Amino acid sequence: MSYPTPWQPWQAQNTPSMLASHADRERAVDVLRAGYGEGRLEHHEFEKRVARAYAARTVGELALLVADLPTGPVPQSAVSPAVPQTFQPAVRRQTNAKAIGAAVCGLLCVPTMGLTGIPAVILGHTARNEMDRTGEAGEGLALTGLVLGWLSTAGWALVLTLLFAVALASG
Repeated sequence: MSYPTPWQPWQAQNTPSMLASHADRERAVDVLRAGYGEGRLEHHEFEKRVARAYAARTVGELALLVADLPTGPVPQSAVSPAVPQTFQPAVRRQTNAKAIGAAVCGLLCVPTMGLTGIPAVILGHTARNEMDRTGEAGEGLALTGLVLGWLSTAGWALVLTLLFAVALASG
């Protein structure tokens, strides 16, 4: 009595003399494309190998065409070099809120006839002190508020001085 032998996979699947399928050729061409894309092959060499891959009859011929190319991702070292500071994104500093307030008050000096001049000066000086201490941005805004606030304050001082002089003169 003979017992049937257990099923075993066909051992000759990876033999070089096995006929190549369309899928085998496409896989080989994909490896060649990846090698060309990575700069491992020059254009002329790439075209020549692709033509030979489509003309190949056996798996062994295809294996020879891609033998000197990696068939998957090339492993990279775990330690990557540090990116120079020049190429890293710039860190945006937060703008000081009092500097924004100083600029707004300074700009409102004209429509309010100078009533927001003193708040602009106070906020501008406070903002500049805070920015020196914390490194926040907004120097231009604080300076705008200071200049417009001082101009407004000086304008009111001039008007009041002239009114006082006129009052004394008419007396």
